[in-house]
Amino acid sequence: MNIVIAGDGEVGFHLAKMLTELNHNIVVVDPHQELLKMLENNIDLMAITGDSTSISVLEEAGIAKADLLISVVHDEKTNIVTCILGKKMGAKYTIARVNNVEYLGERNRAIFRGLGLDELIAPERIAADEIFDLLKQNAATEVYEFGGGVLELFLMRLQDNAPVIGKSIAELSKEYHEINFRAVGIHRKGKTIIPSEDSVFELNDLVYIVSVPKGKEEVFRLSGTEKVNIKKLMIIGGGRVGRKTAALLAKDASVKIIEMDKHRCEEIANSIKDVLIVNGDGRDMQVLMDEDISEMDALIAVTEDSETNILTCLLAKRFGVKRVIPLIENIGFIDIAQNIGIDTAINKKLITASYITRFTMTAEVASFRFLTGVEADVFEFLVREKAPATKKVIRQLHVPNGAMIGGIIRQGKGHVAVGDFQIQPGDKVVVFSLPSAFWEVEKLFNR
Repeated sequence: MNIVIAGDGEVGFHLAKMLTELNHNIVVVDPHQELLKMLENNIDLMAITGDSTSISVLEEAGIAKADLLISVVHDEKTNIVTCILGKKMGAKYTIARVNNVEYLGERNRAIFRGLGLDELIAPERIAADEIFDLLKQNAATEVYEFGGGVLELFLMRLQDNAPVIGKSIAELSKEYHEINFRAVGIHRKGKTIIPSEDSVFELNDLVYIVSVPKGKEEVFRLSGTEKVNIKKLMIIGGGRVGRKTAALLAKDASVKIIEMDKHRCEEIANSIKDVLIVNGDGRDMQVLMDEDISEMDALIAVTEDSETNILTCLLAKRFGVKRVIPLIENIGFIDIAQNIGIDTAINKKLITASYITRFTMTAEVASFRFLTGVEADVFEFLVREKAPATKKVIRQLHVPNGAMIGGIIRQGKGHVAVGDFQIQPGDKVVVFSLPSAFWEVEKLFNR
């Protein structure tokens, strides 16, 4: 696929890297020459220095032959204009990053589609929705739903009281005759592996598990974790992510926002009901103590500074807060955060890349996620007629090394993947895969 990416920083950089790894032809337009030089030195793509709202720059980027135009610069007006021009000049499909959530209403989306914008994305809104889901299923480090929740992917850190430690997958299979969950990946000491029957679980392993709803309580028990009843929540940072998160959670919990900017505090007070707003510095231990941090069930740190968010969450854990979630924009910090005891993190770049990448798949992909802090992705494929995956039961399929089928959704019901299960056309199949295995996996579900 021929893809043009208009960016002005790390979001475009990260997206270009991900899509190049999926073997697409990428052209990046960015006003920062030094960043583009670094990009060209690390990734096999074409880079053009310039303004994406320039007709001559878009022509140089080959917009007339573009299958997809993605505009993710920080200024949403630039993204909108870029996509309008790109569509008029021949781009088949356009995606624009926006900040104003008002644009996302269905009526307003229809207006933008009429102008040539096929898709609008707001990373801050997606991040808030993800935080809401994580707090809803808070025994897990990460949670992803498929088919409206009939299948779920959990990331669990194995605690010292986890019954599975020291046992192999084969041993556990003998203990559990009814299979309601399946381990599909293990992240250990900075490396992600696809488990085999002989794989033995170890303390502090981060384990990805696909489960049907009736199996998740057993998953939590086996990992040694407990669900926290979140009634009191503190949010550090009153930006877009903080505000949206507060609005989502205010109905079910007592929410307190700590924000340094007095003007922003006033804006929040006028826009969100039933939330306590405190004008203060969330990095200040005395401020946190004055606001009863030790009484909180959860703390979310979503300021614009990753280091501040990580340190605030570490401080909260010292005060006994059971659930902490930092917004970490520096991807290199995610693994560090996991190693020092912060299991869960939100990253807008990965969220944006996950959302956009599904538009580039040749197989029909219902959903797709770049997983946070690990070398793996999870896909939900729609199985086509006569696809190779429908020819044999799962144990006889040639699933490549580096990938595992976790579950199947059929007629609205979730099924954990077991060896004698036969995949059928129209099924949706959840697959956990290392990047190196993706193209072989995709062939299973295409004709």
